[in-house]
Amino acid sequence: MDKFKAVILAAGKGTRMQSDLPKVLHKVDGKPMVHYTIQAAKDAGATDVIVIVGYQGQLVKREIVDYVEFAEQREQLGTGHAVKCAQSLLGNDGDVIVLCGDTPLITADTIHKLYEKHKHESNGVTVLSAIMDDPTGYGRIIRDDDGNFLKIVEHKDCTEEELEVKEINSGMYVFNAEALNASLGLLTNDNAQGEYYLTDTVSIIKNAGLKINALPVEDNNEILGVNTIAQLEEAEAIMQARKE
Repeated sequence: MDKFKAVILAAGKGTRMQSDLPKVLHKVDGKPMVHYTIQAAKDAGATDVIVIVGYQGQLVKREIVDYVEFAEQREQLGTGHAVKCAQSLLGNDGDVIVLCGDTPLITADTIHKLYEKHKHESNGVTVLSAIMDDPTGYGRIIRDDDGNFLKIVEHKDCTEEELEVKEINSGMYVFNAEALNASLGLLTNDNAQGEYYLTDTVSIIKNAGLKINALPVEDNNEILGVNTIAQLEEAEAIMQARKE
């Protein structure tokens, strides 16, 4: 039986929520939104769920009633740095799925499909992508003429041609655990933000000769990131509609 662990990024403050509450504790349908990501990971078959906390970490730990492990990101130095903070819990066996604590609409079914594709293709990394009519602001998935994955380019770094690409990076991935650990050791913060980006591990792993691919999600609502009160209300409405 193949095994995977899930890492959930939940360290952000969420300044655009205009609230002192850590972003992932804002409630959707009566529960903190991070709960849904945790539940989806478990339902998809994760053997361990590791939640990375940072801003008001003690409060987040107290509010999460699900059985999980915690890692702490004391300084917010980027998504790559966040996963690095959990490295001691990851191990080198199996695979690691990285999810976001602010995407409460992700489903176990999608996580399972992403993992199945990853195993079937023997990939080093498999990215959950989406096809967007308006991809503004998202990193683009760049493929060659045959449809093979080439790279992820952040919106601000895209050429005019790359800006036309509709396939975007959701920020969720399945990694071969060994490849992830090796790539985290090679991350640098040599960029405009001075942060360690998890996206950089993808090109590091590709350069090491491993296969990379991306799987577009069937329902774009699943990757809706909640950054504002308006998006929180939108997630709530979708969640309610699912129950009907």
